[in-house]
Amino acid sequence: MSEQPDPGAGSTKPYLLRALYEWCCDNGFTPYLAVKVDDSVRVPREHVRNGEIVLNISFGATSGLNMGNDDIRFKARFGGVARDIIVPVTHVTAIYARENGQGMAFPPPTAPAVEAEPRAEQPAPSPPPVAGGGARLHAVPASASESASEPPETAHAPASPERIHPERSGPADDGDDGDDGDDGGERPEPPPRPSGPHLKRVK
Repeated sequence: MSEQPDPGAGSTKPYLLRALYEWCCDNGFTPYLAVKVDDSVRVPREHVRNGEIVLNISFGATSGLNMGNDDIRFKARFGGVARDIIVPVTHVTAIYARENGQGMAFPPPTAPAVEAEPRAEQPAPSPPPVAGGGARLHAVPASASESASEPPETAHAPASPERIHPERSGPADDGDDGDDGDDGGERPEPPPRPSGPHLKRVK
């Protein structure tokens, strides 16, 4: 019976890189390594262009080359200065021969997803203070609101008596009350003299 593949097996990428490196060396080609650079890659930053760098990993250009399953490590000279190079396997985007460009490309590494922090619930804003220092409104209980909604008994006010306007005995006189002039009305007749003998004053 054939053995079932292990679902937890590692990536085939490091094995492909080693195989293509050996193919280049066996055929007399110069293996080049294209690398995506970030903080996890140790390379001379002055040689990085657009976030990438191309490294010569041939036998004559490196010292102590170790192509592991997790990273590729070696020493190389840049401008006459020896540098320690560490490249994670996940950041290798291509390996190819300088002479003819044959090789294999790989997808660039993906940035880890950043989980969004849950937003804290903000308390509801308090109502602004009433202008002029007036009293604030408060909630009224249901019982109080029901009693307040009932119309109160109507108090009947006593009917106000009708105002009595005095009747005017005659037309109002315009002007002064003197006897001069005729006001257009009839004068009252003098009272009649009493009948009987007239008394005379005796000296």
